[in-house]
Amino acid sequence: MNNLAKIVVEKMFAAFASGDIEKFVDTVSDDTVWIYHGTQIIPAGTFEKKEGVRAFFSNILDKTEIINFEPQQYIVEGNMVVVMGQEHQKVKRSGRELKQKWVQIYTVENDLITKMEEFATSEEVA
Repeated sequence: MNNLAKIVVEKMFAAFASGDIEKFVDTVSDDTVWIYHGTQIIPAGTFEKKEGVRAFFSNILDKTEIINFEPQQYIVEGNMVVVMGQEHQKVKRSGRELKQKWVQIYTVENDLITKMEEFATSEEVA
């Protein structure tokens, strides 16, 4: 199970990197819950079901240009995958650049992500 859970999360990250919303949404369960605790700059939010995850993904792509998105370390325990990483993005409307470090915790059941919880910190790049 350990490797299968990680494979599902990696598949989701690949869809994110390619900008394919439908492949991204295909990795989550119908009743998935995504909890983003927010940062100093980006507000918190909870996103439920496939529609919520689709909105979460679309919001990121519509409002930012991803300069770098880098999952750096995976810790797998049963059906839980903890990923530590960082990203660099540019806000399309303002031109502000942000860098974030984050920890994302995924729960995977029946080869689908049923829950994601993210803790992040962000800073504006001068």
